[in-house]
Amino acid sequence: MVAQGQGTAQAAQKPHNASMDAQTSHALYAERRARVAAQLGPGGIALVPTAPERPRNRDSDFPFRFDSYFYYLTGFTEPNAWLVITAEGHTTLFCQPKDPAREIWDGIRLGPQAAPDALGVDAAFAIDELDARMPRLLENRSTVWFPFAIHSGLESRVGGWLSGVRARVRFGALCPENQRDLCGVLDEMRLVKDAHEIGVMKRAAQISARAHIRAMQRSARMIRAGEDVREYHLDAELLHEFRQHGSQFPAYGSIVAAGANACVLHYRADAAPVRDGELVLIDAGCELDGYASDITRTFPAGGRFTGPQRALYDLVLASQEAAVAATKPGNRFNDPHEATVKVLAQGLLDLGLLDRTRLGSAEDVIAQRAYFRFYMHRTGHWLGLDVHDCGSYVEPTELGQGSERQDPLSGETIKDRPSRILRPGMVTTIEPGLYVQAAPDVPEAFWNIGIRIEDDAVVTATGCELITRDVPVDGDEIEALMR
Repeated sequence: MVAQGQGTAQAAQKPHNASMDAQTSHALYAERRARVAAQLGPGGIALVPTAPERPRNRDSDFPFRFDSYFYYLTGFTEPNAWLVITAEGHTTLFCQPKDPAREIWDGIRLGPQAAPDALGVDAAFAIDELDARMPRLLENRSTVWFPFAIHSGLESRVGGWLSGVRARVRFGALCPENQRDLCGVLDEMRLVKDAHEIGVMKRAAQISARAHIRAMQRSARMIRAGEDVREYHLDAELLHEFRQHGSQFPAYGSIVAAGANACVLHYRADAAPVRDGELVLIDAGCELDGYASDITRTFPAGGRFTGPQRALYDLVLASQEAAVAATKPGNRFNDPHEATVKVLAQGLLDLGLLDRTRLGSAEDVIAQRAYFRFYMHRTGHWLGLDVHDCGSYVEPTELGQGSERQDPLSGETIKDRPSRILRPGMVTTIEPGLYVQAAPDVPEAFWNIGIRIEDDAVVTATGCELITRDVPVDGDEIEALMR
């Protein structure tokens, strides 16, 4: 490799939102910044840094990925940049200056002179001027807003700038008396996606679906040919398809788990063999223009389910169908999870994984959380610029309400607050699963089977749209595809 790590060069130059012309891009980000400005209050000012570059090892950085809040407000992908928004709607960008010598190594920089026209901000300065200019920008402001607990050292840096303001009080300068967390404002904005965001997420979902199909088919093809199949072979198919169709990155570390590895929720693709007769669980999605997709499919490595595998698979699929039906405007975020648990609890009793004589009915299983042994995660999460996207799961209009209960497993007291009311434009995953490890009280036919089925759902005016169904989910369709 070339010395003096070029880890950020391509990332800095990568065009994002290529489908939008400059005028549309300006309007989109300007409207978001104006919405922020309107919520800062009289005399408010907001500071938003992008993510720092991270060293991977000697003389090499991890590929740069911008801060999601910063990108949401600017569309700007270069490192080492800050955005400042005032309550009056004035926006200032600090970015890397043009430097032909460094650009030979790290990629072309936009530079502060070109930034106003390119990004639609009011003013731009070199990042080298940040510390000198920031105290004056904060001077005579009432409240300074910035993301809390996101960027290491940010609070102390803001404190240093405020000290510079206080040094000028003898000249009549006023120092902001209040500091507020900007995450709350931006989280609420990002929770409901606009048409552009949903369009990007649909394209990301289509790419990811093709990647899953490619991995499924290679698994069956290699096993039929008698070849040695490893998890990394299937991971390679995912990465190829992501990049082949313009995705910049995987949205997260792909999970490719063969056999018993599927019972490890966050297992990473490794070198384990993929064997005929076992299941493979792949949880993978690409990131496109900043937006994540998130798909999980579980399939028979050789193309055909065994009887016990299919029984568990159909149970998980039935629980997902119940969750999909519960994902609609006016319902609560928790409703799909509760619908899933009802189906799984009854199915676990019917299949003999839970002892009916000891535990009783499905309602008893739920009350005791006895299902938790086989299903230990929630049924969904918000999806957007982050794969586990921002946004409160508690309904903000009902924060004062709630009830307490004792968890039957841990004994801890839990405060249940009303979960979020679903609205059109919210995007959530729907991902039930079952994970059966070998144990003396579990029928041996089900040992070491891990199954998860995950789709991305856009809440619509009448229900939800599953944007990831270009890859089959029905068991018969999966077998047909792999044939």
